[in-house]
Amino acid sequence: MATRKAPARKTSPPAPSTPAKPARRKVSVKRATEELRASDPVLAGVIDRVGKLSSSRAGRPAPDDHYGALVRAIVGQQLSVLAARAIYGRLTDRFGGRPPTPREILAEEPEALRAAVGLSRAKVGFLRSLAEHVLSGELELERLDELSDEDVIAELVAVKGLGEWTSHMFLMFQLERPDIVAVGDLGIRRAIERAYGLDALPDAAEVERLAEPWRPYRTLACRYLWRSLQNEPA
Repeated sequence: MATRKAPARKTSPPAPSTPAKPARRKVSVKRATEELRASDPVLAGVIDRVGKLSSSRAGRPAPDDHYGALVRAIVGQQLSVLAARAIYGRLTDRFGGRPPTPREILAEEPEALRAAVGLSRAKVGFLRSLAEHVLSGELELERLDELSDEDVIAELVAVKGLGEWTSHMFLMFQLERPDIVAVGDLGIRRAIERAYGLDALPDAAEVERLAEPWRPYRTLACRYLWRSLQNEPA
């Protein structure tokens, strides 16, 4: 008697994989510094001259306060460290020692806020644009931790006043992404010019080229370069 074959069992297709959530990589500063020192003799000299770095979070908003971090970044654009800290201090003092909420920003009369704090008219406009994007849901701050570096930049630059430099600062100091190089930052370019004995400030492509050996710790390398000028961003 012929044996009837059992029908083949249907199998469900494998569930699509979920992209890994970018995480704050907790690597010891000592280990990362040693790897940077070994990767580039010029940077090794910078590291030896600078010495120990202070905490990158000192005086900054809490790790989950992405809105406050962006407010702080807008205030600090194109200002010296001391000027940025002074103006940001006046802004937070106006709102009880904390960054203003999006609704508080939009409730302020723009000219009155500008005069009271010392902001430019353009920066008041940038703060209002940020507030509008957050309240409308166009910028979902709680999602930024889950996005790649490139996607975070794409989300931020959609807001008026949040360009590449501000996005890099946010990635470095708020999201604590370990491998960011601020190619357009004047301090980084100046520090590289001096450390490498260049005849002129390097452009973005040259900064990228020189920074290639620093992977995957380019953020830390940038911090050493800033400190070599006593000018880490506020």
